[in-house]
Parts: sequence; structure tokens; C-alpha cells
Amino acid sequence: MGVHATSVRSNAARGNPARVVARWALVSVALFAVLAALFGLAFAGSPARLAEGVTVAGVDVGGLTRTEARSVLERRFDRVARVPVVFTAGDDRFPIKASTLGVEADWNAALAAAARQGEGFGPVRGFRRLQARFFGAEISPPVQAYTAALDYKLGMLASAIDRGHEEAKLVRRGLQIEVVPEQSGRTLDRERAASTIVRTLARLDRGAQVPLPVQVDPATVTAAELAPARRQAETALSAPVRLEYDGTRWKLPRWRIAELLTLPSGGAANLTIAGPGAEAWFEKLRKRVERAPANATFEVYPGGIRVVPDKDGLAVDVPKTAKALLAAAVSPSARTATLAVRTAPAERSLAEAQAMGITGVVGSYHTTYGGIANRLHNVALVSNLIDGTLIAPGETFSFNETTGERTPEKGFLEAPVIINGELQTGLGGGVCQVSTTVFNAVYEAGLPIDQRTNHALYISHYPLGRDATVNYPDLDLEFTNDTGKWLLLRTFVGPGSLTVNLYGTPQDRRVESVAQPLKVVAPPQTKRIADPTMEEGSLVVEDYGEPARSTSVTRIVRSASGAVLHENTWYSSYRSEPKIVRVGTKPKPE
Repeated sequence: MGVHATSVRSNAARGNPARVVARWALVSVALFAVLAALFGLAFAGSPARLAEGVTVAGVDVGGLTRTEARSVLERRFDRVARVPVVFTAGDDRFPIKASTLGVEADWNAALAAAARQGEGFGPVRGFRRLQARFFGAEISPPVQAYTAALDYKLGMLASAIDRGHEEAKLVRRGLQIEVVPEQSGRTLDRERAASTIVRTLARLDRGAQVPLPVQVDPATVTAAELAPARRQAETALSAPVRLEYDGTRWKLPRWRIAELLTLPSGGAANLTIAGPGAEAWFEKLRKRVERAPANATFEVYPGGIRVVPDKDGLAVDVPKTAKALLAAAVSPSARTATLAVRTAPAERSLAEAQAMGITGVVGSYHTTYGGIANRLHNVALVSNLIDGTLIAPGETFSFNETTGERTPEKGFLEAPVIINGELQTGLGGGVCQVSTTVFNAVYEAGLPIDQRTNHALYISHYPLGRDATVNYPDLDLEFTNDTGKWLLLRTFVGPGSLTVNLYGTPQDRRVESVAQPLKVVAPPQTKRIADPTMEEGSLVVEDYGEPARSTSVTRIVRSASGAVLHENTWYSSYRSEPKIVRVGTKPKPE
């Protein structure tokens, strides 16, 4: 019975192949693990020494203790720190020393990382070291540099390296055309350059030259792209060009064409006729050809005013003419161009002038005057400055804005003028003759008067209370055009006389004026002047002076229907003029 049972189990085992395979697999794994452990132990080496194949900063430190390796690294670095490394950017060379930038490497940290290449439990350490031996293990130490020195060096490098790109261009040497090739721009990548410089200077196995990271900015116009323009320029300068207009011909010799041409540069690839030389030449041509337009104007004749029609002008079309000249210049045979012109319309047409409504006189005044030649000159000068002024509907006329400051540069001369209540000599004396005449013309036209100031002293030959003084810029004469149509102010200067006319659309306004009698408000002050030629106690009245006086004028303006349009009163106060008395101071004879 026992023999039979054993025979059954043996047959069962032989009949299960999967169990047999699993058993052999376990045996194989166990055997491999034992062999691997024995192999790892064979290469484990001493944990006190760095693994073979480990390099730090390019130096082989395998087999050395960390102390030995640090000593080797420090000695090597001390030697190379004073030896410059040549960094390059194109053809430029820049030698830099580690000592100059204060570059330092953390050898302790590097060696700690190197030691980790051979650490671990016996067999594991062996495999790691075997890997380092066959495949190598390069350790880069943490490095640092003196920031200020590095930034300064980067700035110096950038100033030497950085440049903008230069486009290809054509240049003229006399009448010959040459091509200046393009040049790419470049910019130092400072961030990458800082890393490259510091890490390179920290290495102990340096190369002969190290390229710096540079960003390239290529040109957009190349010499090859300018070849057609060069051929055109050479053709343009090969022979004269003619310009024609209305039977007139201008010959442009080769040197003149050279002055007019602008050769491609700055990214342009086309030949043009432009630039200072062309502008100067066209300006001279315009003076010979062009005719200025004439606006529709207003002509005064005895008893009325009429509109003179406008006239169109003639203008050179510079862009079209330049294009025609260039086409002729770059043509080998058809070297004649036609001057392009256009009509220059007037700013004010006949219809526009007629619509302004200037058909007759709406206000006028006439004054007479005398004085020295300088005063007569000033009256004529300022009358001319305001003559022909057009005042739009609703616009306010300003005497000072129209004439501007009275200066010698404008031609004003010294003449008698009232200054601080006294008759003195000043620049522009006589101007108030014109402002007073304008005031009275506006007064009679029934227009709103916005600003008016009387003279400091009473002047008898002006209408009572209707004088108007001006002084730039504070004392002004202003009035507003409320007629709904345009106004034209004209001045007519005759020998010792001035007439101011306002032309517009007559509205038949009626002006009523009431002037109050001149009232004495204070006697003149007495001014005594010592006279050594007169005996003591004697008195002579040299000038009886004038008292201070005042008056007012009220103006009522009515429409044609009798409705009141404006009612205003102007008050005038005039200073006194002193009574001059000479008092004798000469002692009486005994």
C-alpha cells in the first residue's frame, strides 16, 4: 500500500509542467541576485574615495578623497583665475579673467555632489561606481561673481558688440553709382552672456575661445535687391533730360539730375526724385511758372462798391512732375518729360463774395489832423494796417488785435502822445487819430460798441465825448457786427485828413445822439517854477492850464421801423492841465 501511494505522487509531479517552470525561475532569480551582489561588491571600492570617472569643473577627481580633490581643485583654480579666457562675438575678441569679476566656485558643494555618485549599500555603490567609470559623471560647481563687476563688464561688452543693422544702399561718387552692402545688426544677450561668462571662468579645462550668445538682426534690403535701382540710377545719369511746358523747354544736365535724385537708403529700395536738392529746384521752377490765384475782392468807386471777380491761379503739380522726370531719366531713349500743372482756385469766389452782402456804406466818418511828419507817418501806417479788414457776422473787431503792438520793427516813429495825463513824445503818436475816426464811423453805423476809453486830456477838435484812445495791449477799441452780413472796413488817407468807411448791407438804421455839456469838475492845479532871471517877488503866468472836466454822450439806435436796437451812454472824464506860474528868485538890487 505504501509503495503504491509514493508512485502516485511522483507521477502527479511529473505531470505539472507549469510548476516546474516556476521553480526554475525562482532558482534563476536567486542565483542572479547572488551573482549581482558579488559583482557589485567587487567594484564597490572605498566610500572614502570618489568614484572613478567623476569630474568636477572639467578635472578628473576619481579615486581621490574629498580633501585631496578639494586641494587639487583649489590649486588649479588659483592658477587659471589670473589667465584670461577669450570670448568672441564675430571677429571681436574679449579676454576676461575670473579674478577680475570675482568669480568663485563652491567646491564643497561640488564634491558633495561628486561623492553621491559613489554612495549607497555595497552592491548598489558598486553599480553606481561602475556606471560612473563607463559613462562618466561631470559635476558643475555652484558659482558666483561680484555683481557690480559683472554688470559693468556686460555693459562694456554690449557697447562694443551691439549695433543696429544697416540696410544696403546706393551712394553717388560724382556721377558714378556704388553699392554699399548691407550689414546685419547684433545684440548681446546679457542674461545668457552672464551665465556663459561666469560658468566658463569657473571651469578648469577651458577652451581657447568661447562664443558669446548674440542675437542677430538681419537687414531687410540687400545689395542684390538694389541691383535694379543701381542700373536705373546709372541710366538716369547717362545723359541730360528735358522738361517741357507750353512751348518752354528746360534742359537738365547730368549734374542737375544727380542733385534731384534720392538714392535708396534707410530700408528703401526705389529710386526717387525728392530731398532738399529737388525741393530747392522745384521752388525755383514754381516761381517761374506758377500764378497765384486772386480772390474776389471789393472795389470802391465814387458813390458805391462793386465785387471784382476772382481769378484762378496756376500751380506746378510737384509729385506728378517728379514722377514724369524720373520716368524720363531712367529711360535710355525717351528722355523728355512734360511739366504737370493744375488749377489753383481762389479762396473766395465771385459767388461767395456776392453772398457776403457788402453792397453799400453803412457808416462813415471823416477827421482832419496836423502835426509833425512822424505823426502823419504813424496815422498813415496804422490806417493801412486796418484797411480792408473783413468782419464776419457776429464777429467782434479788436483794434489792438488787428494792428498788433506798435513797434519800431513795424515802422512806427516817435511823435507827441498823451502819457500819464501829460503830452509827451512816444512811439506811435497819432494812432488815436485813427481809433477815434473808426469809433465815430462805427458810432454812426449804429453798431454795438463793446470797449472804448476816452483820452486822459480833453481834445477839442474831436466830437464832444466821442474820442477813443488805444494803448496796446490794455486799452482797446472793440465793436461787434450784428448786421447778419459781412462788413468791410476801409480807410482813405488824404493830406491832413482821414476817412473811415464801413461797407455792408445798408439797413437804414437811425442814430440819435445827445451830448451833455462839458462840465468843470475841478480847477487846474498851480505849478510854480522858480526863475532866477526874474526879480524876487515877480510872477508870470506862463500857461493858464485847463480844469478837470467831464461829459457824457447817449446814443439811441433805431431800426428802419423805429424800434430801438441799442441805447448806450458813454461817460468821459478828462484830467486837469496845471496852471504854470514862474516865480522870480533873483535878488532885488539894493
